Amino acid sequence: MGRPKAAVELDGEPLVRRGARALGAAGLDPVVVVLGAGLPGTADLLDEGTTWVPAPGWDTEGQAASLRAGLDALSGSDALAVLVALVDTPGIGPEALARVAARATAPDVIARGAVGGRAGHPVLLGRDHWEAVRAAATGDAGARGFLRGRGDVVAVEIGDVAVEDDLDTPDDLQRWNRREEAGR
Repeated sequence: MGRPKAAVELDGEPLVRRGARALGAAGLDPVVVVLGAGLPGTADLLDEGTTWVPAPGWDTEGQAASLRAGLDALSGSDALAVLVALVDTPGIGPEALARVAARATAPDVIARGAVGGRAGHPVLLGRDHWEAVRAAATGDAGARGFLRGRGDVVAVEIGDVAVEDDLDTPDDLQRWNRREEAGR
């Protein structure tokens, strides 16, 4: 993208703000947003009831550093599970987030949003798994290594309320904007 994805704007709103707003609208509390790259103008977002934490090592470790920072921020809480959502998936809104989060019924839960049966994001990780997730997190794969091959991951269908597109490139962003304009 040529800049941190969190700063990319859709309809004049940075993806990081849009994501934090969606998590709050899904009824999640607390909302912890991990920022790898320092973003100018994020100070005005602090009043939205969101905890903002830095991800030391993000520049060399990518998603793994962000995942560990988020888990660390929640380690002293009484959270039963954490819902991991990515800033570059704006089509996964509050209803989809809440549907996956509703599976947080025990500390050993692992669930993933799925579209058409294909598992993706968001990912729900019960507290019992946090240390193993931290240990398995490497590079830009985040929790992928931990999740690979597990038979205990519950797929939660969200395809009826979510669009799974990742915004990874400028072409992805243009495609998203064209689709949004066509839907108006």
